[in-house]
Amino acid sequence: MTSLPPEIGLTALVVAMTILLWATALLPEFITALLFFAAAMLLHIAPAATVFSGFASSAFWLVLSGFVLGLAIRKVGLADRLARTLAAPLTASWPRMVGGVIVISYLLAFVMPSNMGRIALLMPIVGALAKQAGLYEGSRGWTGLALAVGFGTFQLSASILPANVPNLVMTGAAENSFGLHLGYMPWMLLHTPVVGLLKGALLTLCICKLFPATPSPVTHQQRMPPLSGEELRLIAVLLLTLLLWMTDSLHGISPAWVGLTAACFCLLPRVGFLSSDAFGKGVNFRTCIYVAAILGVTAVVVESNLGNRIASALLAITPLHDDRPFLSFLSLNAVTTALNFVVTANGVPAMFTPMAQSFAEASGFSLLTVVMIQVFAYATPLLPYQASPIVVAMGLGNVPARDGLKLCLLVALVSALVLLPLDYLWFKVLGYV
Repeated sequence: MTSLPPEIGLTALVVAMTILLWATALLPEFITALLFFAAAMLLHIAPAATVFSGFASSAFWLVLSGFVLGLAIRKVGLADRLARTLAAPLTASWPRMVGGVIVISYLLAFVMPSNMGRIALLMPIVGALAKQAGLYEGSRGWTGLALAVGFGTFQLSASILPANVPNLVMTGAAENSFGLHLGYMPWMLLHTPVVGLLKGALLTLCICKLFPATPSPVTHQQRMPPLSGEELRLIAVLLLTLLLWMTDSLHGISPAWVGLTAACFCLLPRVGFLSSDAFGKGVNFRTCIYVAAILGVTAVVVESNLGNRIASALLAITPLHDDRPFLSFLSLNAVTTALNFVVTANGVPAMFTPMAQSFAEASGFSLLTVVMIQVFAYATPLLPYQASPIVVAMGLGNVPARDGLKLCLLVALVSALVLLPLDYLWFKVLGYV
């Protein structure tokens, strides 16, 4: 800390304390978030526009609109209707139920680019499915299914180029820094076997181990009443929202503003589905504040130049050797993991990618290989706060912080021991190393 200018040292202290409190859950996450805002402004470590930039980000508004859409889906009965459809095939066993939810979250990523949007659609349906199987809120089974949505949505979607925010940040950074264009199919071929399929199997095993449950099998399809007028109107809103989300590259409207518009419609008197009281009671503003603080921490780290200093320091001590490719592969993953603590998953590619040429020269890898290596690490967070979609799923499912932390650490440990060597072998098979 003594080698840093005082203003950067103060920033490092505030950021470190915030991350420590989130990591240890000594305080509720939203209180730590508010403390970060207060400390940042009192100590003048960054302008207010930077500290509170999370509230202006599209991610924040996707989270808020996701809560509203989820409330509407539950209120009109669509969640129960869809859960009844899924109950018979998925409730035969706990591994099938967990695996089925993870598969659905992965498949939805191919047609819906927004992590937050997918979570908003899936959480009320999976919650209703859990109740159909006798797994009620607060139970181990409920917690496991909520985490399956969050982890499956964020971690597996890293294998699909447009389905994950860090992927898009990395694509833009690689193009701006090096003129490197990353293709949909090469990306999928490189990352789907390990980051997609094997990670999905690992998530299923870890959730079944940490959160064992015995669902009540639904052996017959329940007869459902015809769709009500409210359900039909909400289906129309959701289909239009989904269509606009899927085609955002054509019309240029951010998924956040599409989601916000849909949420506003749900709240309109007479034509909407939710009252003001329902909005006040149902929206988890604690999680919204938490997400805004995560984004604010990232913005402060980047603007203060703290992130660049950390990245440069990591480069200086990272063991990279062109005659020891496996060690270099592990080292670059470790650098990405370390940056994930400071700037979280969305910020990692923005920090790591511009330095890829230096890493490539030191390791002997190609520039493309170094850029692609980071995907595995930022898709495997050690702590929940490093991936805001996981935080949102935990908020929607009222999952205790310690349960999300346990799953994060277990998945990260097994991924490092088993999946990371397999990822290296797959890179080698495809000729990247």
